[in-house]
Amino acid sequence: MRKYLLEMTISFALGLFWVVAGISVNQITLAQTVNPYESNPGAIRAGGVLFRARCATCHGADARGIEAPDLTLLWAPNVSNDELVFQTIRDGIPGSIMPSAGAPDNEIWTIVAYLKSISTVAVAENSSGDSLLGQQLFESNCISCHRVNGVGGSLGPDLSRIGAIRDRGMLTNSVRSPSVAMAARYRPVSLVDNSGQRITGLKKSEDAFSIQLMDSGQRLRAYLKEDLQQFTEESVSLMPEWGSEKISDRELDDLLRYLGTLRGANSN
Repeated sequence: MRKYLLEMTISFALGLFWVVAGISVNQITLAQTVNPYESNPGAIRAGGVLFRARCATCHGADARGIEAPDLTLLWAPNVSNDELVFQTIRDGIPGSIMPSAGAPDNEIWTIVAYLKSISTVAVAENSSGDSLLGQQLFESNCISCHRVNGVGGSLGPDLSRIGAIRDRGMLTNSVRSPSVAMAARYRPVSLVDNSGQRITGLKKSEDAFSIQLMDSGQRLRAYLKEDLQQFTEESVSLMPEWGSEKISDRELDDLLRYLGTLRGANSN
Protein backbone atom coordinates (compact mmCIF):
# COMPACT_ATOMS: atom_id res chain seq x y z
CA MET A 1 0.00 0.00 0.00
CA ARG A 2 2.82 2.41 0.89
CA LYS A 3 4.52 1.77 -2.46
CA TYR A 4 1.20 2.26 -4.26
CA LEU A 5 0.59 5.61 -2.55
CA LEU A 6 4.13 6.74 -3.38
CA GLU A 7 3.69 5.84 -7.04
CA MET A 8 0.35 7.67 -7.11
CA THR A 9 1.94 10.77 -5.58
CA ILE A 10 4.74 10.71 -8.15
CA SER A 11 2.30 10.21 -11.01
CA PHE A 12 0.14 13.11 -9.83
CA ALA A 13 3.15 15.43 -9.44
CA LEU A 14 4.45 14.56 -12.89
CA GLY A 15 1.03 14.85 -14.48
CA LEU A 16 0.62 18.29 -12.98
CA PHE A 17 4.04 19.28 -14.30
CA TRP A 18 3.23 18.22 -17.87
CA VAL A 19 0.00 20.26 -17.77
CA VAL A 20 1.62 23.36 -16.28
CA ALA A 21 4.61 23.14 -18.61
CA GLY A 22 2.35 22.74 -21.62
CA ILE A 23 4.61 20.09 -23.12
CA SER A 24 3.25 17.02 -24.80
CA VAL A 25 4.93 13.74 -24.00
CA ASN A 26 4.86 13.05 -27.74
CA GLN A 27 7.25 15.96 -28.23
CA ILE A 28 9.99 13.97 -26.53
CA THR A 29 11.41 11.50 -29.02
CA LEU A 30 13.76 8.59 -28.59
CA ALA A 31 16.27 10.47 -30.73
CA GLN A 32 16.33 13.42 -28.31
CA THR A 33 19.92 14.31 -27.42
CA VAL A 34 19.42 17.77 -25.90
CA ASN A 35 17.53 18.02 -22.62
CA PRO A 36 14.20 19.71 -23.42
CA TYR A 37 13.80 20.67 -19.76
CA GLU A 38 17.14 22.44 -19.28
CA SER A 39 16.72 25.04 -16.49
CA ASN A 40 12.93 24.47 -16.38
CA PRO A 41 11.96 24.99 -12.70
CA GLY A 42 8.91 22.73 -12.90
CA ALA A 43 10.87 19.93 -14.55
CA ILE A 44 13.66 20.23 -11.99
CA ARG A 45 11.15 19.90 -9.15
CA ALA A 46 9.53 16.89 -10.83
CA GLY A 47 12.96 15.34 -11.42
CA GLY A 48 13.81 15.83 -7.76
CA VAL A 49 10.65 13.95 -6.74
CA LEU A 50 11.54 11.09 -9.06
CA PHE A 51 15.16 11.00 -7.96
CA ARG A 52 14.35 10.84 -4.26
CA ALA A 53 11.77 8.12 -4.85
CA ARG A 54 13.82 5.92 -7.17
CA CYS A 55 17.51 6.71 -6.75
CA ALA A 56 18.14 8.00 -3.23
CA THR A 57 18.52 4.54 -1.66
CA CYS A 58 21.90 4.12 -3.37
CA HIS A 59 22.87 7.68 -4.30
CA GLY A 60 21.54 9.47 -1.21
CA ALA A 61 18.79 12.08 -0.93
CA ASP A 62 21.41 14.76 -1.66
CA ALA A 63 22.83 12.73 -4.60
CA ARG A 64 26.26 12.68 -2.97
CA GLY A 65 26.37 8.91 -2.78
CA ILE A 66 25.88 6.14 -0.23
CA GLU A 67 26.58 2.80 -1.89
CA ALA A 68 26.72 4.40 -5.33
CA PRO A 69 28.73 7.35 -6.73
CA ASP A 70 28.35 11.04 -5.95
CA LEU A 71 26.19 12.39 -8.80
CA THR A 72 26.86 16.05 -8.09
CA LEU A 73 30.16 15.61 -9.95
CA LEU A 74 28.76 14.36 -13.24
CA TRP A 75 29.23 17.59 -15.15
CA ALA A 76 32.90 17.98 -14.28
CA PRO A 77 35.13 18.43 -17.35
CA ASN A 78 35.62 15.20 -19.33
CA VAL A 79 33.33 13.25 -17.01
CA SER A 80 29.88 13.31 -18.57
CA ASN A 81 27.18 15.32 -20.36
CA ASP A 82 23.39 15.44 -20.57
CA GLU A 83 23.09 12.75 -23.24
CA LEU A 84 25.43 10.30 -21.49
CA VAL A 85 23.69 10.77 -18.14
CA PHE A 86 20.33 10.18 -19.84
CA GLN A 87 21.58 6.98 -21.50
CA THR A 88 23.07 5.68 -18.25
CA ILE A 89 19.81 6.22 -16.36
CA ARG A 90 17.74 4.72 -19.18
CA ASP A 91 19.93 1.66 -19.83
CA GLY A 92 21.63 1.12 -16.48
CA ILE A 93 25.18 -0.23 -16.17
CA PRO A 94 25.49 -3.95 -17.02
CA GLY A 95 27.29 -5.96 -14.37
CA SER A 96 26.66 -3.36 -11.66
CA ILE A 97 23.91 -2.62 -9.14
CA MET A 98 22.70 0.20 -11.42
CA PRO A 99 19.49 -1.03 -13.13
CA SER A 100 17.77 0.40 -16.18
CA ALA A 101 15.20 3.02 -15.25
CA GLY A 102 12.21 1.42 -16.90
CA ALA A 103 10.73 4.91 -17.17
CA PRO A 104 9.54 7.09 -20.07
CA ASP A 105 12.14 9.32 -21.67
CA ASN A 106 10.41 12.48 -20.49
CA GLU A 107 10.72 11.38 -16.85
CA ILE A 108 14.38 10.51 -17.30
CA TRP A 109 15.07 13.94 -18.78
CA THR A 110 13.53 15.59 -15.70
CA ILE A 111 15.93 13.60 -13.51
CA VAL A 112 18.82 14.77 -15.70
CA ALA A 113 17.61 18.36 -15.33
CA TYR A 114 17.44 17.95 -11.56
CA LEU A 115 20.91 16.42 -11.29
CA LYS A 116 22.41 19.17 -13.41
CA SER A 117 20.73 21.80 -11.23
CA ILE A 118 22.54 20.49 -8.13
CA SER A 119 25.86 19.93 -9.90
CA THR A 120 28.92 21.14 -8.02
CA VAL A 121 31.18 21.47 -11.03
CA ALA A 122 34.25 23.49 -10.29
CA VAL A 123 34.62 26.94 -11.76
CA ALA A 124 37.94 27.34 -13.54
CA GLU A 125 39.86 29.57 -11.17
CA ASN A 126 43.24 29.78 -9.53
CA SER A 127 44.38 31.11 -6.19
CA SER A 128 47.37 33.38 -5.89
CA GLY A 129 49.39 30.78 -3.99
CA ASP A 130 52.51 28.83 -4.86
CA SER A 131 51.64 25.29 -6.05
CA LEU A 132 55.08 23.89 -5.16
CA LEU A 133 54.79 25.12 -1.58
CA GLY A 134 51.24 23.78 -1.55
CA GLN A 135 52.43 20.37 -2.67
CA GLN A 136 55.00 20.31 0.13
CA LEU A 137 52.28 21.21 2.62
CA PHE A 138 50.03 18.48 1.22
CA GLU A 139 52.74 15.83 1.35
CA SER A 140 53.60 16.76 4.93
CA ASN A 141 50.05 16.80 6.28
CA CYS A 142 47.50 15.23 3.94
CA ILE A 143 48.91 12.38 1.88
CA SER A 144 48.74 9.85 4.70
CA CYS A 145 44.94 9.86 4.30
CA HIS A 146 44.42 11.14 0.75
CA ARG A 147 45.59 9.45 -2.45
CA VAL A 148 46.85 11.37 -5.48
CA ASN A 149 47.58 9.49 -8.71
CA GLY A 150 47.93 6.18 -6.87
CA VAL A 151 50.13 7.47 -4.04
CA GLY A 152 48.90 8.03 -0.50
CA GLY A 153 46.34 6.78 1.99
CA SER A 154 42.79 5.53 1.56
CA LEU A 155 40.96 6.88 4.60
CA GLY A 156 39.90 10.09 2.88
CA PRO A 157 38.72 10.83 -0.68
CA ASP A 158 41.01 10.29 -3.66
CA LEU A 159 42.07 13.79 -4.71
CA SER A 160 43.59 12.94 -8.10
CA ARG A 161 40.92 14.98 -9.94
CA ILE A 162 39.84 17.35 -7.19
CA GLY A 163 40.89 20.42 -9.17
CA ALA A 164 38.41 19.52 -11.91
CA ILE A 165 35.41 18.88 -9.67
CA ARG A 166 35.65 21.28 -6.72
CA ASP A 167 35.95 25.06 -6.71
CA ARG A 168 37.98 27.23 -4.33
CA GLY A 169 35.09 27.90 -1.96
CA MET A 170 34.26 24.22 -1.53
CA LEU A 171 37.90 23.29 -1.00
CA THR A 172 38.32 26.03 1.58
CA ASN A 173 35.31 24.73 3.51
CA SER A 174 36.65 21.18 3.32
CA VAL A 175 39.97 22.26 4.85
CA ARG A 176 38.69 24.75 7.42
CA SER A 177 35.46 22.95 8.42
CA PRO A 178 35.59 19.33 7.21
CA SER A 179 32.66 18.18 9.35
CA VAL A 180 30.34 20.66 7.65
CA ALA A 181 31.43 19.67 4.15
CA MET A 182 31.57 15.92 4.88
CA ALA A 183 30.09 13.58 2.26
CA ALA A 184 27.79 10.84 3.56
CA ARG A 185 30.16 7.98 2.71
CA TYR A 186 32.94 9.60 4.75
CA ARG A 187 30.81 10.05 7.86
CA PRO A 188 32.65 8.16 10.63
CA VAL A 189 31.21 5.48 12.86
CA SER A 190 32.34 4.22 16.24
CA LEU A 191 31.70 0.92 17.91
CA VAL A 192 32.45 -0.77 21.21
CA ASP A 193 33.25 -4.49 21.14
CA ASN A 194 32.63 -7.01 23.91
CA SER A 195 36.02 -6.27 25.47
CA GLY A 196 35.05 -2.62 25.88
CA GLN A 197 37.43 -1.36 23.20
CA ARG A 198 36.15 1.60 21.17
CA ILE A 199 37.07 1.70 17.48
CA THR A 200 36.38 4.64 15.18
CA GLY A 201 36.57 4.56 11.40
CA LEU A 202 34.65 4.53 8.13
CA LYS A 203 31.97 1.94 7.42
CA LYS A 204 32.87 -0.05 4.31
CA SER A 205 30.09 -2.62 4.24
CA GLU A 206 27.22 -3.87 6.37
CA ASP A 207 24.61 -6.61 6.30
CA ALA A 208 22.10 -7.96 8.79
CA PHE A 209 24.74 -9.81 10.79
CA SER A 210 28.08 -8.04 10.37
CA ILE A 211 29.82 -4.78 9.70
CA GLN A 212 33.21 -3.96 8.18
CA LEU A 213 35.05 -0.72 8.72
CA MET A 214 38.40 0.90 8.06
CA ASP A 215 39.78 2.22 11.33
CA SER A 216 41.70 5.45 11.78
CA GLY A 217 44.92 3.50 11.18
CA GLN A 218 43.52 2.40 7.79
CA ARG A 219 43.19 -1.23 8.85
CA LEU A 220 40.11 -3.16 7.71
CA ARG A 221 38.19 -4.71 10.59
CA ALA A 222 35.12 -6.96 10.53
CA TYR A 223 32.72 -7.55 13.43
CA LEU A 224 29.62 -9.60 14.10
CA LYS A 225 26.87 -7.31 15.31
CA GLU A 226 26.02 -9.69 18.12
CA ASP A 227 29.53 -9.11 19.52
CA LEU A 228 29.12 -5.32 19.73
CA GLN A 229 28.03 -3.39 22.80
CA GLN A 230 27.46 -0.17 20.89
CA PHE A 231 27.41 1.20 17.35
CA THR A 232 27.15 4.95 16.65
CA GLU A 233 27.24 7.15 13.55
CA GLU A 234 29.34 10.21 14.32
CA SER A 235 28.91 13.79 13.13
CA VAL A 236 32.54 14.92 13.42
CA SER A 237 34.85 14.17 10.50
CA LEU A 238 37.99 12.09 10.96
CA MET A 239 39.79 14.89 9.12
CA PRO A 240 41.00 17.50 11.61
CA GLU A 241 39.97 21.11 11.23
CA TRP A 242 42.74 23.24 9.78
CA GLY A 243 41.91 26.60 11.29
CA SER A 244 44.06 29.72 10.92
CA GLU A 245 46.02 28.73 14.02
CA LYS A 246 47.24 25.59 12.18
CA ILE A 247 47.50 26.84 8.62
CA SER A 248 47.70 30.51 7.70
CA ASP A 249 45.67 32.10 4.92
CA ARG A 250 48.86 32.32 2.85
CA GLU A 251 49.56 28.62 3.35
CA LEU A 252 45.95 27.84 2.50
CA ASP A 253 46.38 29.75 -0.78
CA ASP A 254 49.42 27.61 -1.56
CA LEU A 255 47.53 24.41 -0.77
CA LEU A 256 44.52 25.43 -2.86
CA ARG A 257 46.75 26.36 -5.77
CA TYR A 258 48.29 22.89 -5.67
CA LEU A 259 44.92 21.14 -5.35
CA GLY A 260 43.73 23.13 -8.36
CA THR A 261 46.42 21.47 -10.48
CA LEU A 262 45.08 17.98 -9.70
CA ARG A 263 42.96 17.16 -12.74
CA GLY A 264 43.83 13.54 -13.50
CA ALA A 265 46.66 11.05 -13.76
CA ASN A 266 48.74 13.31 -15.99
CA SER A 267 48.22 16.50 -13.98
CA ASN A 268 50.91 18.59 -12.34
